[in-house]
Amino acid sequence: MSDATEQPLAVDHRGNALTAFVRRAEERPPGDAPLPLALVALCRGDRVLMVFDRFRQGWELPGGLIEPGESPRQGAVRELLEEAGQMPAEPLRFVGYPRFALAPDQRVEYGALFSGCCAEVAAFEPNEEIETIRWWDLREALPGRVHALDACLARLAHGLHRPL
Repeated sequence: MSDATEQPLAVDHRGNALTAFVRRAEERPPGDAPLPLALVALCRGDRVLMVFDRFRQGWELPGGLIEPGESPRQGAVRELLEEAGQMPAEPLRFVGYPRFALAPDQRVEYGALFSGCCAEVAAFEPNEEIETIRWWDLREALPGRVHALDACLARLAHGLHRPL
């Protein structure tokens, strides 16, 4: 559990906060709150893949809810393919467990964050959820809103990842 005096790593425009990042073995998820989602920081060179979500009207990492019977890793791979049409060049690497406090009631949840390399970019087809994708170099401004929690996680994962 996080100390209430600790500053969050990031806070978004809706009041959701990234309160901690837990580094531990993939097989040992934190047990003090639910783990309903998986996210992917897919890198190509010095850029990270971001998707523009039609409903939330902003740039975020590919990812989403883990389906029943699915592991976080399986959910991450499925969401990456569904949302962005991309596949990693090799198995995804587990990075850690981001801890979130979600507005309005500050409900605590964890996600599972994975990273990987993309050797070949597949053609993207817009879909019901994702309008477009972009390979973000983390220094440039993206048009529109970049979700602060995802930007923080992209930077964290990219810093641990060695580009091609």
